[in-house]
Amino acid sequence: MNHPVARKTLWACLSIALVPAACAHTDNIPIHPYRIIHTYPHDPTAFTEGLFYEDGYFYESTGEFEGAGVRKVKAETGEVVQRRDTPAGYFGEGIIASNQRILQLSWQQGVGFIYDKATFKLIDQIRYPGEGWAMTRDADHIYMSDGTPVIRILDPQTFTQTGSISVTANGVPLQQINELEWVKGKIYANVWQTARIAEIDPKSGHVVGWIDMTKLVQAQTVGDPENDVLNGIAYDAGRDRLFVTGKRWKAVYEVRVGR
Repeated sequence: MNHPVARKTLWACLSIALVPAACAHTDNIPIHPYRIIHTYPHDPTAFTEGLFYEDGYFYESTGEFEGAGVRKVKAETGEVVQRRDTPAGYFGEGIIASNQRILQLSWQQGVGFIYDKATFKLIDQIRYPGEGWAMTRDADHIYMSDGTPVIRILDPQTFTQTGSISVTANGVPLQQINELEWVKGKIYANVWQTARIAEIDPKSGHVVGWIDMTKLVQAQTVGDPENDVLNGIAYDAGRDRLFVTGKRWKAVYEVRVGR
């Protein structure tokens, strides 16, 4: 999530956890190093809200009320090979694929749009309470964030909620959980307006690690640092590749976590 008029002061967390409710405490939680492996082009007009990787392509959802949509992007070149605009009047949020369908959330309208994965034709919609921010999935469940410390668990067939995960870092509820990605049994989560990615144990809800991307964030040339923030995580399980980007960033970065 990130709306230009919904500005907050959490940007201070870019380098250090100054706001406990948003960034939580980092005591006793390891901070993992990372290194950049490769850089891929990214549309600098794309206000990235959701991202996943599949078969050489990034599937990306873009936000704001004007220009929101879903797109299929060739990873190596950044070429948009398929696109569908979000229905007018809706602020686009995260996306996920399930059973040859793509589900895209909207921010505050409580409506999700279901597209045919092959054609991007709009075929249905769902409704949900509260806000919609982002999604990821494992083999059996979809996980949905809404900006609160609670990640919803959805049925991948019906998209109805079947459970939830309360996320904490050293016992403190983690606010502003945004874009999600399932990586080797953990949920990686952008924390809105911070430069940190939280590594969450889905069984306990505990943050078990941080990836601090302050240097990567500081290296970006963006028009609005308060809104054009780190957001977008994708994982290629077949080749064990982790990708990150941000809103209106010029690149997607393949990164390797650990030394």
